[in-house]
Amino acid sequence: MSLDYLLAQVDGNLMIAGCAFIAMMSLVFFILLLSGFGKKTADQRIEEIRASNSAKSKPASSPSKSKALQSRGKDSDGDSNYELTERIVQAGLYKKGSIAIYSTMRVAFMILPIVAGVIVGQIGVVSPTLGLTYGILAGVFGTVIPSFWLDYRKSQRQTQIRRALPDALDVIVTCVDAGLSLPAAISRVSKELRSAHPMLAVEMAICQREIQLGASTGDALRRFSQRFDLEELRSLASVIQQAEKFGASITNALRVHADALREKRFQLAEEKAQQAAVKIVFPTILCIFPSLFIVLAGPAVARIFTMFEVIVPD
Repeated sequence: MSLDYLLAQVDGNLMIAGCAFIAMMSLVFFILLLSGFGKKTADQRIEEIRASNSAKSKPASSPSKSKALQSRGKDSDGDSNYELTERIVQAGLYKKGSIAIYSTMRVAFMILPIVAGVIVGQIGVVSPTLGLTYGILAGVFGTVIPSFWLDYRKSQRQTQIRRALPDALDVIVTCVDAGLSLPAAISRVSKELRSAHPMLAVEMAICQREIQLGASTGDALRRFSQRFDLEELRSLASVIQQAEKFGASITNALRVHADALREKRFQLAEEKAQQAAVKIVFPTILCIFPSLFIVLAGPAVARIFTMFEVIVPD
């Protein structure tokens, strides 16, 4: 193999690596450009959520039958975009460019493994066919990773809100008993629970801003439940709406609902405690028992081998 051939091969590999590096840096720059090079303030997030909610409510509030038929006659792309928007909002991504960033990451996780497989095949680590095959398989798996990540974030947010909601309802009931209105009690919750439950405080601040913009308390809590897709929040919004509609006592309704949520939280804690005994079996068998056997049976096995050496000399 001549020296010129080796230099040409090295130059080709360097060119491929440089192109891949430029592509990755361009992708990172594009993601940073879409994300606005930083986090937005809470007021901007509230305004964006208010605008999206008002845009969603306009077709539903229109009395025209032709508009409803036109909205039903839309293609499946609009429905998929609406579902994707709901999933992204439920995952806590309230920025305007979240959909673009999510789509870009899916495309990146699909293309980059294929490019890496081609580069590995060209370098000679594996055969080109095998590298391309592995790259395609990794790309197919990479398109599913962002969806799993959204579901994980959604479940984590639901868990945090489910744990914090009974405490927030206790504070709201105390404030309403003291003479405050329900919007003022929500504002008080957003301030008092900022250190203990920051996510709930931010969401309550969003509800307060929506109430200040003209929405009723029940509608603000209903949108709160839509942002989390949580049954406890939907039932809370239903309780508030029924109390506002029929003029019932909001204090008694909130107190009963808080007791029910606290009981449900206690039941979930008991369920987790019962599952712990089953979950600890596999780490015990795979990690603890082998080490314990080695420590206990190791000296005995060494002594047995020594006895056999004595009995059966060379």
